[in-house]
Amino acid sequence: MAEAEPDPRRWRALAVTLAAGFMTLLDVSIVNTALPSIQRDLNTGAGTIQWVVSGYALTFGLVLVTGGRLGDALGRRRMFLIALAAFVATSALAGAASDPATLVAARLAQGCAAGMLTPQNSGLIQDLFRGAERGRAFGMFGAVVGISTAVGPVLGGVILALFGDPDGWRWVFYVNVPIGVVAFGLAMKLLPQADRRKFRLRTEIDFVGIVLLAVAVLGVLLPLVQSGRGGLGRLWWLFGVAIVFGVAFVWWERRVTRRNRPPLLDIRLFTGTPGYASGAAVGALYFCGFAGIWLVFALFFQQGLGYTPLQSGLAVTPFALSSAVTAAVAGRLVTRFGRRLTVTGLAIVAFSLLSVALVVQWVPPSAAGFAVAGPLLIGGIGGGMVISPNTTLTLECVPNRLAGVAGGALQTGQRIGTAIGTAVLASVFESVVPAAGHQTALTAAMCCAAGLTLVALAFATLELRARRRRAILTEDRQAAQSAANIHRT
Repeated sequence: MAEAEPDPRRWRALAVTLAAGFMTLLDVSIVNTALPSIQRDLNTGAGTIQWVVSGYALTFGLVLVTGGRLGDALGRRRMFLIALAAFVATSALAGAASDPATLVAARLAQGCAAGMLTPQNSGLIQDLFRGAERGRAFGMFGAVVGISTAVGPVLGGVILALFGDPDGWRWVFYVNVPIGVVAFGLAMKLLPQADRRKFRLRTEIDFVGIVLLAVAVLGVLLPLVQSGRGGLGRLWWLFGVAIVFGVAFVWWERRVTRRNRPPLLDIRLFTGTPGYASGAAVGALYFCGFAGIWLVFALFFQQGLGYTPLQSGLAVTPFALSSAVTAAVAGRLVTRFGRRLTVTGLAIVAFSLLSVALVVQWVPPSAAGFAVAGPLLIGGIGGGMVISPNTTLTLECVPNRLAGVAGGALQTGQRIGTAIGTAVLASVFESVVPAAGHQTALTAAMCCAAGLTLVALAFATLELRARRRRAILTEDRQAAQSAANIHRT
């Protein structure tokens, strides 16, 4: 049977979905620069206002797998439009909030909408692209992830500088509204319609699985996102709850599968899909080291060197810029070089983090911002070789019907990795500052981040060897089959 012709609108559709995805990922970090302004304008404490950041991260991570499953079942176009509309509405509500409770509630809802939208991106790429084109599409997706992670503080600083106090912080949220409205209109026109079929919510959505997984993820994320406010000390027992519900979730999903009903997350993705489990582990471990460094840099530059939020954001933009360029290039090369790209990229990132750790010890504090620019530029080159190729390789053997939930699970691991890395690196930094100062604290945190990256490198190396073994076995089977055919003739 001939393969269907690719959708001629696929690249324009990708541009629209990536623009929406960029907004949701940007909102993880852009708000950090506005927290002091929000606290002054709404006259509230730091503990309450911290939920503006942590609440978004929490609900974002909670619904990724559910959002992916709903996209697989209901159709990605429909789920994308629903989630985008909800994200625009909650962004407007957050910007208009007149009290802290309303703002926190809006951010919780906004994070939920973002978590529902994000898996549709990877699912649509799986649906719309094949072969080398899929690698290029994931390369663009990786560039968006890299840029959004690092550029948030810069854009937040620019918006605050343009609109000023007391209401400048509101535009951090309002800016999503016009962009989201335009993206919604274009998505209506460009995203392909799913095949119409009868859908029974009760039988096709695993509600028990949703609850079990949500409690398990909540048990991991809540102590971590609250670690800056003593969450690990107060909520450590939730890790035990997470283990119990995680085990129950795996048992339930296997039971659902045995009964030939659609599970929330098919466990066979991890046990029977080549490269998925190891790729997910590489992604989660990389985000432990990569995503956690941005808070540490913000603390170092702003508390240690007296930089403004905008100056602090600009100091780390070399990583974002080089990462974006390299991710796009790596997406084109992944079909040729495969897992070797991620192995090389992880080695470069680890080297750059260790270089930052050494450089800040050699230069005076006044020159630290310029001194770390070179190592961060090199680190971005490596980082761009990790995210998009790893996503492509992790999802390449996943059936299209499971693309949404597989992408959601992959990104849930990255959210958990981000939370763990941020908590660990910030704790290392803040524990060293009182005794040894900000420069030594940065060195300690960068060494810790490099260690986490090296663990990811070890997993990627093992997966590279496993791929080579699978390739040899495939060649041997093909040779044996050819020999058998010749013998029969």
